[in-house]
Amino acid sequence: MTDTQTEEPVKGKTYRTLGISVLLLLAVVIAGVWGTFKFVEEQRARDIRNWEIRLGIVADSRTASVEEWLRKQEQAIGTLATNASLQVYLTQLVIETSENGNAITEVPEAGYLINLLNNQAVISGFWEPEEPQVRANVSRPGRAGIALTDATGDLLVSSGSMPPLNSMIRAAMAKAGEGSAAFIDLYEGINGDPTLGFVWPVFAVQDEGSAKDIIGYVIGLRTVETSLFPLLFQPGDTLQTAENYLVRRDSNLVQYISPLADGTLALTRKLSAQKDLAAAFVIDNPGDFAISANYLGNKVLVTGRALSIAPWYLVRTVSEQEALSETDQRLQTMLGIFLLLIFAIAGTVVAVWRHGTSIRAAELAVRYKNIAERLKERSEFLKIVTDQQPTAIAVFDAEDKYTFANSVAAEEIDISQEEMIGKKATSVLGPSLAREIIEMTNLVRQDYEPRSIVSRLKSETEENPDRVIKSDFVPLRSARVNSKEVLTVFQDISDVVIAQERREDVLRNLVSTLVAFVDRRDPYSADQSRRVAKVAVAIAGEMDASEELVRTVDIAGNLMNIGKILVPPELLTKTKNLTKKEMSIIRNSLVASADLLEEVNFDLPITTTLRQLQENFDGSGQPNGLKGTEITEAARIIAVANAFVGMVSPRAYRSALGFSAAVKNLLEDADIRYDRRMVSALINYLENRGGREAWKYFSESVDQTPDKQEP
Repeated sequence: MTDTQTEEPVKGKTYRTLGISVLLLLAVVIAGVWGTFKFVEEQRARDIRNWEIRLGIVADSRTASVEEWLRKQEQAIGTLATNASLQVYLTQLVIETSENGNAITEVPEAGYLINLLNNQAVISGFWEPEEPQVRANVSRPGRAGIALTDATGDLLVSSGSMPPLNSMIRAAMAKAGEGSAAFIDLYEGINGDPTLGFVWPVFAVQDEGSAKDIIGYVIGLRTVETSLFPLLFQPGDTLQTAENYLVRRDSNLVQYISPLADGTLALTRKLSAQKDLAAAFVIDNPGDFAISANYLGNKVLVTGRALSIAPWYLVRTVSEQEALSETDQRLQTMLGIFLLLIFAIAGTVVAVWRHGTSIRAAELAVRYKNIAERLKERSEFLKIVTDQQPTAIAVFDAEDKYTFANSVAAEEIDISQEEMIGKKATSVLGPSLAREIIEMTNLVRQDYEPRSIVSRLKSETEENPDRVIKSDFVPLRSARVNSKEVLTVFQDISDVVIAQERREDVLRNLVSTLVAFVDRRDPYSADQSRRVAKVAVAIAGEMDASEELVRTVDIAGNLMNIGKILVPPELLTKTKNLTKKEMSIIRNSLVASADLLEEVNFDLPITTTLRQLQENFDGSGQPNGLKGTEITEAARIIAVANAFVGMVSPRAYRSALGFSAAVKNLLEDADIRYDRRMVSALINYLENRGGREAWKYFSESVDQTPDKQEP
């Protein structure tokens, strides 16, 4: 056993032990780091849950205060609407003004109602003391007040300083017309003061309270700057960034309807209802808790509640930094200590391991040097072996530089093997020859799949034939990092290719001779086979067919009428309509063509194609009733080409059809006799590739061009 073979198990065992040790150390470090982070996250989550409770308590408290205040305002207006005296006097006032035509100042009940409204306004807060009191029948614009209207919404009497009736008030009156109180949502008053109100329907005395019994409405409006908004502040709140505010949905926006901590006035700020916006979160998820961005874009802890009386939402926030700064600082300190301990332990283990392996590393270095020398000897042996091969062999690295070349590769370019090593393919072979090699090596490096190409090198002189080179590219997998070497083997196959091309030339000449023989027997279908082959090749080209399919339709199209040598000449040149028996003889000539060519080795499905030319796409053809794709693609192409050429060419018993008429007939039989894809390809060639002009001579009679050769 050699030294190399002895060292391999030892080295393998060393690597396995080293690998296991590293994996265990990494597992311990990862487990420790993961456990530390998990503990820190759990502590942080616990503190966040505590903040959720604290914020929720404040949100509940402020929501209850706001709702209690709204309820009192609603009840203050509702008390007036259900006051029996007001109902009686309002009924009388409506009768005197609307039915009898008296002015409000002429109705004694008006004075009582004004006094009643003024007293209730002052008691309930629907009053602005700085505004002067107005007379009974005068309505001066103000900021707050209580008013009475008739059932149609016309103002009758009001308290002092009653604001004018705007569209929002009118909308609330329309809703109250259904028989219940309506809320006038917060809006900017005449002086920009935030204002809200309530509308209550007033029913006639002793009526049932249905919408038809409404005799008028009580409207109460008041400002909220000094009454409602102070309720948003939580008594005893010591947080610097804590904030409570009211919002409401405005289409796709969030409107802030109370003053904000940054000095923004009520009803002046609207923001898009984005998912990460704190106010939008509360609107979509009242009662839930999250960490979102406030109206300034700062991260905050947020919760909120929906109000039952108004379409508002109370939002309670506190900045994440203030709420969790102490927690984060404590947890970061704890995390730092834990991580230092983990990495200190890991560093100690690594230091001990490195000290223990340093001696072993020195021993291995000596052994690797010996191994490298032996590998060099083996490389020399490999070079001797490859130099005996008749083919050129080379290896290219990731930069397409030569890392190995045998003697044949060096001799072909008249350079020594040593000079080739380390040079790029372009500098050795030239840009034109190296381009194809570089493209293939790059493809092989991408997927590590072997590839082969055949290239023809043009001869510089007519005396010397062209050279045909087959190049094989094989990826070499290596244990070295970023090693993407590719083994290339260049084999000269010129003799094989030239022999094959000669056989194909002989075959082509044989086909041409047989076609010419058939054409002489039937002057009316002279060049029929060539034309069918030409049209079939055009159809295959339109379908982007393979080279093998194009060659198949070309040869089969040219040979399809060989069987006509068995048909009597008088039948081929008959000028009258053919009988069914005579038509059968003509059709059977296609099968006869296949029989005559059965023993010829074409390396292509020629005879199979000829036997299927009378099969129909729907399965109604003969001889085997094949259907759809059971028929070879070549047979389906030639069937369309043969039918087209037959229709547009004159015959002994009929004249030629026009191209349009022939296309119409083909489309009528598409999916019945013919594959529609082939018919479409033919039409595209006729209309878009100049087929009509190129093939217009198909329709010329034999008498017109007796000596014309096929283009």
